[in-house]
Amino acid sequence: MDYNIYFEKAQQASRTITGLAKEKIDSILFDLGLALVSNADEILIANAKDLAKMPIEDPKYDRLKLTTERIEGIAKDIENVAKLNSPLGDVLSAKRLENQLHIQKVRVPLGVVGVIYEARPNVTADVFSLCFKTGNVAVLKGGSDAEFSNIAITKIIHQVLEKHQINIDVLTLLPAERAATEALLNARGFVDVLIPRGSQSLINYVREHSKIPVIETGAGIVHTYFDETGDLEKGKAIILNAKTRRVSVCNALDCVLINEDRLSDIAELLSPLADKEVELFADERSYDILKASYPSTLLNRALPEHFGTEFLSLKMAVKVVRDLDEALDHIANYSSKHSEAIISEDAKHIAQFLNQVDAAAVYANTSTAFTDGAQFGLGAEIGISTQKLHARGPMGLEELTSYKWIVQGNGQVRI
Repeated sequence: MDYNIYFEKAQQASRTITGLAKEKIDSILFDLGLALVSNADEILIANAKDLAKMPIEDPKYDRLKLTTERIEGIAKDIENVAKLNSPLGDVLSAKRLENQLHIQKVRVPLGVVGVIYEARPNVTADVFSLCFKTGNVAVLKGGSDAEFSNIAITKIIHQVLEKHQINIDVLTLLPAERAATEALLNARGFVDVLIPRGSQSLINYVREHSKIPVIETGAGIVHTYFDETGDLEKGKAIILNAKTRRVSVCNALDCVLINEDRLSDIAELLSPLADKEVELFADERSYDILKASYPSTLLNRALPEHFGTEFLSLKMAVKVVRDLDEALDHIANYSSKHSEAIISEDAKHIAQFLNQVDAAAVYANTSTAFTDGAQFGLGAEIGISTQKLHARGPMGLEELTSYKWIVQGNGQVRI
């Protein structure tokens, strides 16, 4: 198959989308939200076909699964994107030189945005809405595990675009076959940037093989440090929420670090997790205390590989540390630079943690579950970047733009 046909059409569409009025774009997005909800049954039938192919114990199963409520949530996120101000055309800086040249730095679309993703059908709608709002064309390569769901959602998006007489090539869903991935990785000259969303192995593969600039949306190996001054009730609620709210997402808690001065509170601190059947992998000091109260069927001795693991399930590592410095060292060694948190009532400790932890999002006395574009007021997100160039953290509208210099004169020439 000649995949360049897809890429050529996407590139051609990118030259027309930037001329759309903002009001037109918003109207289309509002219509899309309504269309997804009104066609929820069609999407759910397709999603059931995908779910039938995946074992329910697979950590990706929950990410793949759609429900009426989740489709309504996707539609709400699209509506939120429509309500946001577009950053396109924003003047980042302007100045007039001594020679009277007027120079402006203005936000513009990235162009053609490629996204490779796994069992996350919501990404199809999220990426389209964000790209469309910012004048970008989206070329999507979903995994075979979500093939039917992605096709169903794309069909509805194309129907809405056709209703408004918009070129449907502003959204391209490539075939689910592996050859399409290789073609996208090599679509230099057609695709401007590539964003992988999924497992660490997928992200590593894209980074190592892409001939297109890559923005990494890394896996989440997430820690929460419970300080010697941490409030016990806050800690119980925060840890429970961060671990169990939705275990298959990248902001879910993977490891609790507990100051040794709070060993006497560890059983109560972690007790709510037992009701949710969270399996713990505890180091020696925490295991010796927890074995007296935590269910034996859910308590294990930690092995070295349990630290630095993104569990994506009802599993969590526990480690006792001497002080804040040891917690910071542990996080530096094992963090994926996604989301990290401290629970503390010491202002100096909080400041040190927030300043020294190298992560896209750092938290004090709250749950890492908030690392999410919608929660950050971005409407939705195209991913959570863990790198430092161009974008970091939840990527919303601004992160899907670049800028260009506009220089206006009146006959000036350079000597």
